[in-house]
Amino acid sequence: MAKTAGPPAHTASSDVEAKRKVVNRLRRAHGQLAAVIGAVEDDAHCREVVQQLSAVTKALDRAGFLIISSALKECLTDPEGEQADPEELEKLFLSLA
Repeated sequence: MAKTAGPPAHTASSDVEAKRKVVNRLRRAHGQLAAVIGAVEDDAHCREVVQQLSAVTKALDRAGFLIISSALKECLTDPEGEQADPEELEKLFLSLA
């Protein structure tokens, strides 16, 4: 009996969805950074500036984690493809911590 291959676990549509999520997070961070710049230019209270800056940092971190997560999923679902160096992925992940 011939064994048929099922659909790949990591498809082009999941790549597109991951990219969309990353771009959305980066656009959010871009808008938040613009708010930080505006707050500084307008001499806003330091609390407001720090809160906005914190939001930018979180948005960028989440985008980075999402990028690394996508790379890990790709490695796991396509073991015959280009192999990512586990030490490099760990270093990238920890650079966001």
